[in-house]
Amino acid sequence: MSEGLDKDTLLRYLRSEREALLWKVEGLGERELRLPRTPTGTSLLGLIKHCAGVEHGYVVESFGRTSPAQPAAVDFEADPNGDFRAAPGESAEFLIAQYRAVGEAVEAAAAEMDLDTQGHVPWWGDRGDVTLGRVLVHLIAEVARHAGQADILRESIDGAAGLSQGNTNLWEPEGGWTAYTARLRAEAEEAGPA
Repeated sequence: MSEGLDKDTLLRYLRSEREALLWKVEGLGERELRLPRTPTGTSLLGLIKHCAGVEHGYVVESFGRTSPAQPAAVDFEADPNGDFRAAPGESAEFLIAQYRAVGEAVEAAAAEMDLDTQGHVPWWGDRGDVTLGRVLVHLIAEVARHAGQADILRESIDGAAGLSQGNTNLWEPEGGWTAYTARLRAEAEEAGPA
């Protein structure tokens, strides 16, 4: 492996994306976390539940490992999108704690393997033979995508935005965000019809 692409680096990036996603749910109540915020039903808590299942499935299950952390069961026949929603009886506290536990299980399972360790992702069919390195890169992309979705959802709720608490990585423009978005809206209108 080339410098910078070692297992610790990949796990650090995955951990960073997981923590960014978890930050997006801090301080919100059950209703705010469950409420669908897109036409396809995306909610903050659904993203947490999905990522817990995905991380556990790819790193623990696909490599024949076991862990005390078990993601919430999903009946995909009853609801093909069931991993993207908190079912009745699955509290935010439960699903968030579960995702943290899955993160620990993923770290522990990965610690037992090399990047070249062979596994099999059953839901990938014929192309399911993988290495831990490939799975970690896939998960970084997967969790980063959902952390980005969560960033936008959270900003629409209460304005909380950015990478992490205390590090928004946003530079407020001169005149503030309201003036900035008004200018962007005007520029879009001047660009012409849809």
